[in-house]
Amino acid sequence: MTVLHTGVGLARGATYLPASLDHVLWGRLPCAADRPVLTVDPGNTVVFDTISHEGILEDQGRDPRAFFEPYGVDVLEDAVALARSDVPRTFGVDGPHVVTGPVAVRGARVGDLLAMTVVDAVPRVPYGVVSNRHGRGALPGEYPATGDVMSVFARAEDGFGHIAYGPDDARTVRFPLAPFLGIMGVAVAGSERPHSVPPGPHGGNIDINVLTAGSTLYLPIQVDGALAYVGDPHFAQGDGEVALTAMEASLRATVRFDVVAREDALREFGDVAGPLARTSEFLVPTGMDPDLDVAVQNCVRAAIGLLQARYGMDPAHAYAYLSAATDFNISQVVDLVKGVHARIRLEDFR
Repeated sequence: MTVLHTGVGLARGATYLPASLDHVLWGRLPCAADRPVLTVDPGNTVVFDTISHEGILEDQGRDPRAFFEPYGVDVLEDAVALARSDVPRTFGVDGPHVVTGPVAVRGARVGDLLAMTVVDAVPRVPYGVVSNRHGRGALPGEYPATGDVMSVFARAEDGFGHIAYGPDDARTVRFPLAPFLGIMGVAVAGSERPHSVPPGPHGGNIDINVLTAGSTLYLPIQVDGALAYVGDPHFAQGDGEVALTAMEASLRATVRFDVVAREDALREFGDVAGPLARTSEFLVPTGMDPDLDVAVQNCVRAAIGLLQARYGMDPAHAYAYLSAATDFNISQVVDLVKGVHARIRLEDFR
C-alpha cells in the first residue's frame, strides 16, 4: 500500500488538517482556552491525519525509526517530527495519546449536540502495535511478565491484521481489521486541559469499536464552537481492550460535522449527558464510571431514557425490552474510567 505521509493521496479540494506540530496536542485534550486550528460550517467534512502514539513513547525510545527498524517498514515523517519535538508533554504525568485539532464549528452552542460522522478511516501505514505496559491492563501484576512494557508488532494486509504466535514463531493469527478513532471529542469548559486517558461527557478516549466508517457520535457541546478533535487511531480492537491497547496504528480519517439544536436533540434522543452513537444497525448509548458495575447501570439508564424520548416507551417496558433484546458491551476496562455501550437494534423499531 502507499504510505500516507503528510499531503500524499489527498482528493482535490479536500479540507485537510495534517498532524503537524502546530495542529496536535500530546497527552492532553482541548479546553475552552484553546484556539481552533480550523473553523468550518455545519455540514462540512475535514480530512484529519492522526498519529499513533505507539513507537514514539519514551518507554519505546522516543525514536520511531529505531523502534520500527527491525520490521523493515516505512515510518511516517510526522511521527518522527513529533517524537523529536518539544510539543509540551510530561512523561508519566500526561497521557500517551496524540490528538489532531481542535476544529471550531460555526453556530455550535453549549447545550446543542455535535454530530461527528466518520465518513472514512483509511490506514496510513500497513502495520500497528499492541502494547501492555506499566502493570496496567486487565491483569496488572501478571503482565507484562518481564520489564515495564511489552509491544507486539502486527502487520496489516488485505483487510486483516496478523500477529505472530510468539517472538520466534513464523506462524501468525489472522483477524479482521475495523479501523476507528479511539478518541473523538469536544473541548471541556474552563482553562485546564483534561488528561487524555479517562473518557467522559466530552467524549475523549471512549474506545468504542463500532465507531467505524458510516457511524455518528453525538456529544453534548460544552463550549461555543465545540472545538472538536480526533486521535488514538486503531486498526482493530476487541471489546474490553484488555491488554491496555488495541492494534494501534495511524489513520487518515474523514469526519463530517453537524450541529443538532438542543430542542431537536431532546426530541430525538432525550437529555444526552454523555457520548451517544448511531451506526447503520444500532443506537449506541454509553455509560462510564471507575466502577464497572456503576458504568453498566449508567448505560442502562441512558438506554431507557433514549427509548422513552425517541419512541415513547414506558420505562419499565423499555427496561424489559433491553433485557430481552439488547447487548451491553464493555468498551474498555483500561482507561481509569471504564466504559460500557449498548447496541439497540434500529430494525426492532421499524
